Amino acid sequence: MKRFLKYSGWFLGGLLFLLSGPLLLATSGSLQGAESWHTATRESAGIAPPPDTTEAAIVQVYGARAWSWRGYFAVHTWIATKEKGAGHYRVHEVTGWRHYVVNSRPGEPDRHWYGAKPELYADIRGEHAERLIPRIYKAVESYPYPTEYDAWPGPNSNTFVAWVIREVPGLDVALPNHAIGKDYLGDQIVAEVPGGAGYQVSFGGYFGLLAGVREGLELNVLGLSFGVNPLALGIKLPGIGELALRNANPMPDATP
Repeated sequence: MKRFLKYSGWFLGGLLFLLSGPLLLATSGSLQGAESWHTATRESAGIAPPPDTTEAAIVQVYGARAWSWRGYFAVHTWIATKEKGAGHYRVHEVTGWRHYVVNSRPGEPDRHWYGAKPELYADIRGEHAERLIPRIYKAVESYPYPTEYDAWPGPNSNTFVAWVIREVPGLDVALPNHAIGKDYLGDQIVAEVPGGAGYQVSFGGYFGLLAGVREGLELNVLGLSFGVNPLALGIKLPGIGELALRNANPMPDATP
């Protein structure tokens, strides 16, 4: 009986730790969204350079808090591309309502995600971006779960972005630890990290361990990740994300 109570205490303590970040966000009121997704803003955040006045090719990776209560746990991520000389961007993401699909179409690259302001994770321009864009198109077309979607643990919108990043050499972007679904590897157990220098082990997205130069060290328990990032001098907390003193995602060729 004592052993049972001991292990039960450990289990409850671990569960409370995993849920501490989402609970803090929920009770603090720090995430304020629109009352309805119908009225939530989808306007540009003014982060991306105007395509009609920017000649250079551009590749950007964004993320924003998921809609409604899911935002306490995770972010939604997407990729935006602009070919050299093009007057518009293309946005690549998984979206839908009850039926989710891969969308790759012209659009605003830095739209609010139904009220949530986007955060720029990577900004690549010039010749580097020119080389990446055809490879990104190819990876988008070869995504193995184009009509499958499970918010937890995946495949979902973050699984898609992580897949594309892994499939495109040179597109080395460390996704945040609260991009739930990025660690879903399907039938695979071992894979390279999206950041490009490191590996991860994942069992269906439910449990796993990740170690990378840009990502640092992450432990995934039931889809919620925590860890440390020495390169960014940061710690990673479930739901909250990374609290860091510097950016671990360098942004090369960030000037046209």
